[in-house]
Amino acid sequence: MDEKWFNMTGVVNNYYLLPEEPDPLRTLHHKDSIAKSLLAQRTSENRDKGTLELKSLKVTRDVMRYYMCEKLIPAIQEHWPDEDEGRTIYIQQDNATPHILPDDPVFRQVIEQTDLDIKLLQQPPNSPDMNILDLCIFRSLQSHTDSRAPQSIRELIEGVEEEYRKYLVDKLARSFVTLQSCIREVMRNKGAINYLIPHMNKERRQAEGRLPIALSIDRELVGQTIAFIEEAEAILAAEKEQKQQEKSRSCRKRAARKEPQQP
Repeated sequence: MDEKWFNMTGVVNNYYLLPEEPDPLRTLHHKDSIAKSLLAQRTSENRDKGTLELKSLKVTRDVMRYYMCEKLIPAIQEHWPDEDEGRTIYIQQDNATPHILPDDPVFRQVIEQTDLDIKLLQQPPNSPDMNILDLCIFRSLQSHTDSRAPQSIRELIEGVEEEYRKYLVDKLARSFVTLQSCIREVMRNKGAINYLIPHMNKERRQAEGRLPIALSIDRELVGQTIAFIEEAEAILAAEKEQKQQEKSRSCRKRAARKEPQQP
């Protein structure tokens, strides 16, 4: 679950022109002046549901809660396959301030009204590769939309929605394999993100019917990763305990200074 600003154009664009074609002209006061849009649909007494209403929308926690509870959860409930009934569904989001917390009472109440086991997770901070939307899907949608060269906000929105509807299932499958390969590299680098995304010839393997659904991970690497996490958690716990002790000592010293002196 994430939000994405789609830009009318990129800061740098590549164009392939015929010899007789003129160079494209783009006029902007500054790169910060590039128009962008979030996509939303609203219903009012003046328009039918699904009719695009172009207006400024500030993404707040209330807005994210509305989209989560009124759109995402009902969509999951409608499309979740019967054969996967009983399996836990994890909704991942990053740590942006507007995102709701896993224990949000409204969210939990909506979940309780479904017959699904849905849990909300936060992705690791400063780890965009752990988010499949940022890693693959949003980039792809923006790239395909750029190729349309939209001339207005309305054309931008229509282009994004059209590219989303046309998004290939095979491309989604490759994206999830890429995500797994990134997770594996993070484990090998003990949480660091200074790695290169592995090249796996996914398109060729998919065409040959050899693209895996799940990548294998060495048992020893799993053990090393668990040990590393436990060690890191122990260090953090010790640091937290030390800060609490220092705070308690400081409070006692201030209290002692305020006590009246006995005659």
